[in-house]
Amino acid sequence: MVDEYTRYLDEKKQRKHRGLSRFKLKVIGDVLLFLSAASVTLMPMLLGAPTADNMASLTVSVLCEAVSWVAIPIYAWLLYTGFDHTRSWLRYGVQLLVLALVSEVPYDMATFGSFFDLRSQNPVFGLVIALIVLVLLEMMEDYGKGLRITLSVLVILVGLLWDWLFKIGQSQAMLNIGMVTLGMALIFYYLHARENTMMFTAALLGAVCFITPGIGVAFLHYRNDEIGYRHTWTKWVFYAIYPLMLLVCGLVVVR
Repeated sequence: MVDEYTRYLDEKKQRKHRGLSRFKLKVIGDVLLFLSAASVTLMPMLLGAPTADNMASLTVSVLCEAVSWVAIPIYAWLLYTGFDHTRSWLRYGVQLLVLALVSEVPYDMATFGSFFDLRSQNPVFGLVIALIVLVLLEMMEDYGKGLRITLSVLVILVGLLWDWLFKIGQSQAMLNIGMVTLGMALIFYYLHARENTMMFTAALLGAVCFITPGIGVAFLHYRNDEIGYRHTWTKWVFYAIYPLMLLVCGLVVVR
């Protein structure tokens, strides 16, 4: 019996190059991440401090931040597919961890106007935590059902706790990006063979989390699962874009 995801892949082959490749999804994601950085750097510089006395600046800053959350399911999907296709989970995890560490100072600069601040950690750490959870869940696949379910629940709760304790991507008190990223990654992990159910569940989670992450799921619906770029070095460019983007925006506000 052919499952929904297999039918989706067959339809994708018929569409050939139509739809959004991984390259296009990453471009969309980077544009959205720029909005997040701009909401706390460029927008206040152009419109003034976002306070109750300056509602125009406050509204634009909040909207930019909210729109940037559209990227959450996109990056959660890219993480899941990277996890599913990588030859080495360890190497993939180290790459993400290095990116998270490199991005932290620029993130603090852009978000808090200082070189070091523990009020929030950059969202790449959320990808690292989600990857660790997925790897542990995969390692427990051969365990007995009862033990697997018990340990899986424990691992997921610990992952969510890490996101909450370290305030991953929580520059404002509205949304913990790390927790939503982990939730999306788990949906993709458990429901990847049921395309419609997977998309509906992810959209429902996104709708609960201030709606905009649900819009990101719509972008995923039009993916074609093709890489979309010819050169292997292109992926390293995407790794470099995020910390450089934060650094440029951070230099605007750091004195």
